[in-house]
Amino acid sequence: MCPRKPVADANSAPQPAAFPPPQAFQASPPPSVPQFVAAAPPTQSQVPTGWTTGLCACFDDPSNCCITFFCPCVTFGQTAEVIDKGNTSCFRAETTCALLFNHFGLFCCYTCTYRTKLPGLYSLHGDQCGDFCTHCWCTCCALCQEYRELKNRGLDPSIGWAGNQQKMQQPIPVVLPPVVPMGMMRN
Repeated sequence: MCPRKPVADANSAPQPAAFPPPQAFQASPPPSVPQFVAAAPPTQSQVPTGWTTGLCACFDDPSNCCITFFCPCVTFGQTAEVIDKGNTSCFRAETTCALLFNHFGLFCCYTCTYRTKLPGLYSLHGDQCGDFCTHCWCTCCALCQEYRELKNRGLDPSIGWAGNQQKMQQPIPVVLPPVVPMGMMRN
């Protein structure tokens, strides 16, 4: 006996083809080479609001954490110069901080004033009383957080205000992708 082949019913729908239709194999036009240009400055919706790091995230930047632990006035001086946009020098802020630390032990009264200036620059949450308490009880953590905040916002406190201005004025290089030769195409 021979096996019977199934016979297609006249009322049944035609079966779809196993291969895509021929127009799917047509070559698309070659893509144009994209030109990369310098990115536009962030709009207000792209700028992060609130602190970008937590108060106790000191070990996110271990070198700054060590410097701040042993010499908090150095970190404070660097951040104060950048926050004041060069109106207060790093040396002057460090010296004032060191004198207040050595003679009165209340340098947190001075350092917290710069923490209260950050919300005006970057829309951060905080108030004067909370900033004072943070600097009194967690001085090193507060200084590290302010330093990291400036770094996360594109400023480098270690190079001072003049260095950051120079860095901001440098043109952003335009990066073009390599040109890829076209492969074989069907007509």
